[in-house]
Amino acid sequence: MVATGLDILLRNTDSIRNRNIGLIVNQTSVTPDLKYSWNVLKEKGLHIQKIFSPEHGLFATEQDQIAVGEQPEPGCNVISLYGDSASTLIPDKTVLENLDLLLFDIQDVGSRYYTYINTLALCMDAVSGRDIEIMVLDRPNPLGGTIVEGPLLDPVFGSFVGVLPVPVRHGMTAGELALLYHDFKRLDVNLNVITMKGWQRSMLFHETGLPWIPPSPNMPTFATAEVYPGMCLFEGLNVSEGRGTTTPFQLSGAPFIKPYDLAERCASYQLEGVLFRPVWFKPTFHKFCGAVIGGIWLQVTDHSRFRSFASGVAMTAALHELYPEQLQFLRGVYEFNDTIPAFDLLAGNCSIRTAIMNDCNTSDILASWEHEESEFSDRKSAFHLYEL
Repeated sequence: MVATGLDILLRNTDSIRNRNIGLIVNQTSVTPDLKYSWNVLKEKGLHIQKIFSPEHGLFATEQDQIAVGEQPEPGCNVISLYGDSASTLIPDKTVLENLDLLLFDIQDVGSRYYTYINTLALCMDAVSGRDIEIMVLDRPNPLGGTIVEGPLLDPVFGSFVGVLPVPVRHGMTAGELALLYHDFKRLDVNLNVITMKGWQRSMLFHETGLPWIPPSPNMPTFATAEVYPGMCLFEGLNVSEGRGTTTPFQLSGAPFIKPYDLAERCASYQLEGVLFRPVWFKPTFHKFCGAVIGGIWLQVTDHSRFRSFASGVAMTAALHELYPEQLQFLRGVYEFNDTIPAFDLLAGNCSIRTAIMNDCNTSDILASWEHEESEFSDRKSAFHLYEL
């Protein structure tokens, strides 16, 4: 079994015994026997002063984009880093007072949009120039550390679903991303990464021996995380991304979709490692709540060949080809940015959406970010902490 950064720290906590500690954690911060980190650290006599919770809250009680207010009390002051305004995303000076160490220990899912890593980046910004150490207790990238997919983030399209200058599927751990961001921003931060033992870049999550704790309400399984880099794009469409079902992101659909037609069109692109199964389903909340709608179940058949982001873009192109009058690219999806189409914020540029709307060849669209993937694959190796 892989030993996480938390496991390694707990083997010897003497170095932080007299520190005033703030934790950036949620319910994924657990030991192998599923004890919460904040309880175990307090049992060892460490001075846990404050807990900072990310989007969804300490126990992931809130759906996406819901401001987190009062939270269950774990015997410590809990401060939400996802409130009702953009200013709450960054801890202010007052809540950082009397702290000299921030421990980050949250399970990421390997996609640029997923906001927990963005919370880490913003916390690094907040402590830059201050006498506060950030220690990242590293955990596996569930998607492994070898495959890179999608375009780099264009800074013009930066948002809380796009902070780091990385492709959509980055193939890095939280600790590696912190090192990259530290270098990219030239931050004056005392950054320390507690590395894992036994993790290799080729590992998918089910190969680590670790239990899957759903990091957020709509990330119930590894299978969800695997398709998420592409299917999260549907948050920016008038198409359900499967929220309100037990298999979000694997399912997608809308009232105007004819499932067999869409499945046939998607199959025509001959993408590897994936099947498009025609389905009907009824969301119990979110888009099209209570309606039976047609759509696709995205079935991964080969982990090594499957490219989630390419699949999501190809499905969007198919939707535009089949339903140009019905398909819409939404604005105002994300509460902290309502001026740029949400699809563009997720993709990190406007060129993919523009190419789709201009009926460009789908194969050409899918090839358009290959050079960025190649360049980033070379650049990120400088921050690798683990071997193949």
